[in-house]
Amino acid sequence: MFLKKSKLLGNKTIEISGSKSISNRLLILHQLFENIIIENISNSQDTQLLKKALESDAPVIDIHHAGTAMRFLTSYFAIQEGKTVILTGSERMKQRPIKPLVDALNELGADITYTENEGFPPLKIIGKRLTKNTVHIPADISSQFISSLMLIGPKLENGLEIHLEGKVTSRPYLDMTLKILRNLGIPNHGEGNLIQISPNLETEKTSQLIKFVVESDWSSASYFYSLAAIGRQCINLKYFRPYSLQGDSVIKDLYWSFFGVNTISEGSDSRISLLPEQQFSYPQKIIVNMNDCPDIAQTLCVTATALNIHFEITGLSTLKVKETDRLQALKNELFKIGCISDITEDSIFSVKFFEPNENIIIETYNDHRMAMSFAPFCLVKELNIESTDVVEKSYPDFWRDFAELIE
Repeated sequence: MFLKKSKLLGNKTIEISGSKSISNRLLILHQLFENIIIENISNSQDTQLLKKALESDAPVIDIHHAGTAMRFLTSYFAIQEGKTVILTGSERMKQRPIKPLVDALNELGADITYTENEGFPPLKIIGKRLTKNTVHIPADISSQFISSLMLIGPKLENGLEIHLEGKVTSRPYLDMTLKILRNLGIPNHGEGNLIQISPNLETEKTSQLIKFVVESDWSSASYFYSLAAIGRQCINLKYFRPYSLQGDSVIKDLYWSFFGVNTISEGSDSRISLLPEQQFSYPQKIIVNMNDCPDIAQTLCVTATALNIHFEITGLSTLKVKETDRLQALKNELFKIGCISDITEDSIFSVKFFEPNENIIIETYNDHRMAMSFAPFCLVKELNIESTDVVEKSYPDFWRDFAELIE
């Protein structure tokens, strides 16, 4: 897709679909407990693939590129007594490690084996009744492995006690899972490196219908924060709550601190306004640990490059096992827009800015966030973004909404 050098239109309003993270958790819980009504569910491809898989009776379930679906379904199918399923995905999915989750489930008594390469999908899962209630799992892996276990905890007859070993990554996503379970009336506790989920005992709250209205997706909002920061015009977004379950809502604080974009909340219609301060004094260098919000690191790097602000971002170890090796991909593509950067196993930092070439072609590496995070750079220079349909994974309406804001 060719994006001409554009300017940002002021005071436009965009309505973003429900959070993918919340929607995917609720779909698993809906299938387990059947007393949940979900409104404003995400229209992302990942969520639709998970929904389709949960409704399928097929012996082979292919979730394509949907990493969340792979992880959540591994635990879900492990407790479906009498059901055997092969859980597979795309070639990239077969390169994404899942051994820590499989080891944890097998420690609980599950029957999961690898059909191709040890430690990676596809998986053969024979559903069983699990009676053990204590499990150990590394804490510095994807939080989705841990949330996957947490979601089935209430269905285990003795509940679940999860011991996290090492430094916890993306804790806000674990807190999100705990809060959703509490909203269902399921007691739980998470502090330090111990998470305890009580078994789902039949109570008035757990048997009555519960309606969840899914708040809009803060990860998707990050691209509009980037537009506002670069273009210095106000953008309005619906439907967002001032107090969010989502860890990526920290984007409000990051973009205020580093780029002077204030978030004004209008509670009456769940609208927020991204209002750039016109006389903002930019920092000489951004130094931040994004261990709790790695999915918005790409967006922040592109924004900083567009504004020639040096950055040093740590806490990004999980980015190497996403849809692509995001750290290497980010380094490659930042060079095309005028930033020489360097990477380690868990960090990226700028080295030098320079005037980029006129013919900028951004590769997306089959990664939705690469496409969307680089799009706002069109406010600086024209560019081409390849394979733009990758946005369907999380935000199918992105290009339509993006076009509403620029001219």
